[in-house]
Amino acid sequence: MKFATLATGSRDGQLLLVSRDLQRMLPVPDLAPTLQALLDDWPRLSPLMAERYAALCAGERCETSLPYDASRLLSPLPRAYQWADGSAYVNHVELVRKARGAEMPASFWTDPLMYQGGSDSFLAPTAPIAAMSEDYGIDLEAEVAVITDDVPMAVSPEAARGHIRLLMLVNDVSLRNLIPNELAKGFGFFQSKPSSAFSPLAVTPDELGEAWREARLHRPLLSWLNGAPLGAPDAGVDMNFDFGQLVAHAAKTRPLAAGSIIGSGTVSNRDADGGPGRPVAEGGLGYSCLAELRTVETLRLGKPQTPFLRFGDTVKIEMCDAQGRSIFGAIEQRVERHPGA
Repeated sequence: MKFATLATGSRDGQLLLVSRDLQRMLPVPDLAPTLQALLDDWPRLSPLMAERYAALCAGERCETSLPYDASRLLSPLPRAYQWADGSAYVNHVELVRKARGAEMPASFWTDPLMYQGGSDSFLAPTAPIAAMSEDYGIDLEAEVAVITDDVPMAVSPEAARGHIRLLMLVNDVSLRNLIPNELAKGFGFFQSKPSSAFSPLAVTPDELGEAWREARLHRPLLSWLNGAPLGAPDAGVDMNFDFGQLVAHAAKTRPLAAGSIIGSGTVSNRDADGGPGRPVAEGGLGYSCLAELRTVETLRLGKPQTPFLRFGDTVKIEMCDAQGRSIFGAIEQRVERHPGA
C-alpha cells in the first residue's frame, strides 16, 4: 500500500491512499483520519486498507478520489512522536569526520550512531528549505527511513524487523558550518539539524518486492542539484547496520511508540576499488550530500570545489523501481532565505 497526507489546514492533514501508478489518491476518513491513527490501530485497520487499495489500483473510480498532486501533500507524518536518525553507512561517517579533522573510533563499525531529531515540524516534500544565512553551510542528505508500530523495549534486531510498517525517503537537512561548534559542546546536534523533509508517499514493504530483503532497501537513491545528477548510490549496498538493527538500537532502553521514524543516515557507497567514490560525471555513483563530495574533492584536489547550497538552488531526491517508476514520489525543494533574515 502507498499512503500520503493531504494538506487540509489542520496540523496532521488527511490520510490518503495513493494508487501504485501514482495517478489517483483517495481519502479514507471512514477507516482512519490520519496516518498516525492508522498506525495506532494497524492490526485491525490494515486489512481494510488493503481491500480499498486493491480497488483503487484496479481502477475502480470513486467520486471522492483525486488526481495525484505532490504539491498538495504534507509529509506522510506531518509530525511524529519520534524521529531518530542513524548512520548506517559508515563510509559516509568516515568521510565527513575526516573533513572536519575528527578521528573515527573503531566502535563505529560495530555500534550504530544515532541522534534524536526534532519531530514536531517536518517539511512537506515540496516545501522550501528556509535558512537565515548561506554561511550556515546548508546541505541536503538523501536517506531512507522506516516507520514502526509499537516496539517493545530491548527488542532483538530480528524481532524489530517485524515492527517495520512503512518506508519513506528523507532529506535530512544539515547546517554543516554549525555542526563543529555544536558537537564540541559534547551534547549533540540541535541548531545544526533543522526540519527534515520526507517523500510524498510512505510505502508498505510488500510494495517493494525483491528490493526489500534483509531489512535493507536495494535500489539506487537518486539525487539532483539544480537539475544535474548528484548521486545514485544503492541503498542496499555498504549499509553496515540494517533497519532491524537500527530499530533495536533505538529501543534498547525504551519502547518506541507507533509512528516512530528511524532513519538510515546518508546513503553512501564506496567505489569499486574500495575508495570513497567518484562523482557521477566521472562514471561513479556520486554522493547523497555535498559534505561527502567536498571531502572527496579535498582528498583529490587539496580543497573543496563545490559550495554548499545557496539561495535559489533546487534539490530533488527520488527512488525508482526496476521499471523506472517512482516508488515514493519525489522530494523537490528550493533553498530560500528565511523571511526573518
